[in-house]
Amino acid sequence: MEKTLYTIIVHSENIAGLLNQVTAVFTRRQINIESLNVSASSIKGVHKYTITAWTDKDTIEKVTKQITKKIDVLQAHYFTDKEIYQHEIALYKLITSVLESNPEVSRIIRRHNARIVEVNHVFAIVEKNGMSEDITNLYTELKAQECVLQFVRSGRVAITTSSFERVNEFLQDREERYKKMKKE
Repeated sequence: MEKTLYTIIVHSENIAGLLNQVTAVFTRRQINIESLNVSASSIKGVHKYTITAWTDKDTIEKVTKQITKKIDVLQAHYFTDKEIYQHEIALYKLITSVLESNPEVSRIIRRHNARIVEVNHVFAIVEKNGMSEDITNLYTELKAQECVLQFVRSGRVAITTSSFERVNEFLQDREERYKKMKKE
């Protein structure tokens, strides 16, 4: 079966232990999580998990359904890269002396639209945000210059390209049902 990189976006209440429950769904199916980002969403009291994993369509559908069944999960949906806008951020710690003595390092940084955010006598820190592939390409080129001391990247952050947020509709429907129940 052909594997695709899927992004699952999960909206939940901010409950301790939920991350463990969500990642356990992947562990039970022996699916490796490529990236994971958890943060507050634009909705008060709702957190957003952005998880990427390589798998097939049938498996991602099952995983998403299992996650949705978790009691504190409001909604979970999976997406292909065509259905979302995604970004990452990376930091590269470089040897200052190589940066200063090798002009190719500065050219590489400029060509990749990265920026130097810190320089001292020992190291310089370069920041790059963009698509996963762009971040990896910059790392590969800098590593070839033998100047990288450390490298770290964030998990993917993503938003859907649709004109509405599904969780907003869900919460609005839930609120209307709740008001209706109170009247009865």
